[in-house]
Amino acid sequence: MSRRLSDYHYDLPPELIADRPVSRRDASRMLVLDPVSGRFEHRLFSDFPSYLESGDLVVLNDSRVIKARLLRESPAMEIFLLESLGDRLWKCLVRPGRKLRTGDSVEIAGTRAHVREVLPDGERVVFFETPPDLEVHGHLPLPPYFQRPADARDEDRYQTIYARQPGSVAAPTAGLHFTPEILARIPHAFLTLHVGAGTFLPVKSDDIADHRMHEEHYSIPPETAEAIENARRLVAIGTTVTRVLESQPPGPIRPCSGSTRIFLHPPKRLQRAGMLLTNFHLPGSTLLMLVSAMAGRETILTAYQEAIRERYRFFSYGDCMLILGSQPSEVDGKA
Repeated sequence: MSRRLSDYHYDLPPELIADRPVSRRDASRMLVLDPVSGRFEHRLFSDFPSYLESGDLVVLNDSRVIKARLLRESPAMEIFLLESLGDRLWKCLVRPGRKLRTGDSVEIAGTRAHVREVLPDGERVVFFETPPDLEVHGHLPLPPYFQRPADARDEDRYQTIYARQPGSVAAPTAGLHFTPEILARIPHAFLTLHVGAGTFLPVKSDDIADHRMHEEHYSIPPETAEAIENARRLVAIGTTVTRVLESQPPGPIRPCSGSTRIFLHPPKRLQRAGMLLTNFHLPGSTLLMLVSAMAGRETILTAYQEAIRERYRFFSYGDCMLILGSQPSEVDGKA
């Protein structure tokens, strides 16, 4: 059983971090992993439908990334919208934080923001006199490792083609590879999980079991719950879909809305996802631990070394991995 943070480290050449998308969504490379045999195949994402069988259901996250960054030039300030708390009320990050304390207010993004509360972790509860027009004043929040601001191309490519429920501050990146043509060829259904900024928070405890996950809100509509119950196997598109599926209680999946802090890592096993499409994740991240819960830590790290040797592109705009089921021995903690 692997519970040490150091067990989830790997060395990634910085030039393999993709900060721009490939020319076509479905031109991404796809490393296909069979966790039982440990075998790899090197394919393109356009081959994804060929791995589906009769009775499979592809489950996707239709959350849409909002333009969550509100900027002011002079004096420089950023208010980062994390979560809507109701009419004109948001949980936010403020940089620099010392400029906005409880009771302070500031003109920004065509409105005025008032700090109602400073939370213990430094986040602010902010009330806006009028709702900020994010399409006019907001900026797309790219991952910090891009080390660049968003541009016009990101407006399209940092959203999935099926994004429709606004609320995420990071893209569910496994879905970025899909095109309308591929989606039309496969049986699929949508749920929603709004990705929070906590997805970028590092694990700091040496024993990963001590890590406290961030909370994210989700919903499963009635038509998706029905499709899931009629499916032979669920093909989860990304870690966000996996977290929603694995958060549900035993038995039939019901239409619902809720929130989850589920932390999936070895020796826990995935109970509902039969296959998983996912991008390559940061060293030591909870996302790397999640895919290790499905395929086994050693198998995943071996696959990552294979991807590095073959010069795959990593992280949000990078290539992807298709995991063809689970590896019972290591996931059970017997290896």
